[in-house]
Amino acid sequence: MPVITAESLQKFTESLLLNGGANEEEARIVSHSLVDANLLGHDSHGVMRLPFYLGRVKEGILKAGETLQILNETPAAITGDGCWGFGQTVMHDLMNRLIEKAGNVGVACGTLKRASHIGRLGEYAEMAAAQGMASIICANTHGSAPRVAPVGGKRPRLGTNPICIGMPGGEQGPFVLDFGTSATAEGKVRIKKIAGEQVPPGLILDPDGNPTTDPNQLYGDPPGTILPMGGDQAYKGFGLSFMVEMLCGALSGGQCAFPDPPPPQGNCVFVIVIDPKHLGGQNHLLNEITNLEKYVRNVPLKEGVTEVYLPGDPEKKTAASRKETGISLDGGNWDALTKLAEELGVPVPEVAE
Repeated sequence: MPVITAESLQKFTESLLLNGGANEEEARIVSHSLVDANLLGHDSHGVMRLPFYLGRVKEGILKAGETLQILNETPAAITGDGCWGFGQTVMHDLMNRLIEKAGNVGVACGTLKRASHIGRLGEYAEMAAAQGMASIICANTHGSAPRVAPVGGKRPRLGTNPICIGMPGGEQGPFVLDFGTSATAEGKVRIKKIAGEQVPPGLILDPDGNPTTDPNQLYGDPPGTILPMGGDQAYKGFGLSFMVEMLCGALSGGQCAFPDPPPPQGNCVFVIVIDPKHLGGQNHLLNEITNLEKYVRNVPLKEGVTEVYLPGDPEKKTAASRKETGISLDGGNWDALTKLAEELGVPVPEVAE
């Protein structure tokens, strides 16, 4: 597998974006977003997305240069339209505005429609946590590209509909819980498809509703599906996904899932940002989080277990390792990036094998 430093991958990614039609601000924000996802171990939301993003720019579907448009605003709420601009740039703008509002009035709520893929939700929870604030963020697929069937169904009806909750504090940084309401992210299946590898058992079904490990089954005609999260109680995962669909698609003025959906285009988003100083107080929050963390981490462990993991722990450990040893990319996805670089006239950095 090619291995590249985060710094080199960052510069390479930014150059690809600039040569592919993004402006300087878009290239800076999006490249940081993608490489940070790789650093944290979320490769499905990392640089493997670049060929898709820039392909959409070339097709005129992703509108480089578009900015957040405010459709309605109150002291505590924003309704936004991303105008199909880069999802990360319009979301950064929305989050900065909501953080300011929450600081003024305590709680701020925002929605966003027509945003191209916004990336990792945890990124935005971390923005709020850096200002000492809590947040709840969820997204749907703007009615496009469903991947998940209801329990008992064999055709997709909803996206993977992630939800994220972030809290400041913590001995090693904020706690960020960020997961799709499906058994796996669609991007992780796509990584396996590009790499020519199988997906682990228990994640996807073929078009007849039977278990499969072949990622190509998800993208066939008719398509397979990703299972809802929850295992034997998958109705819980699908139920959560169904509620996320309405929070994002309906409240934003965007779209919920509908028949004959288009290919993937972007997201509708629902966000709440909370400033604890207007509620129980910042110091009380941080003291309670400190005590809770100690209590949970000090649980007696089963034989063979050395530690328990809290939200954000795996990402912090992966980031520490990858900052030291570099980011490994599978051959298929690296080939896609180098091919893109050749098309755009961007030098390919050296990598270790």
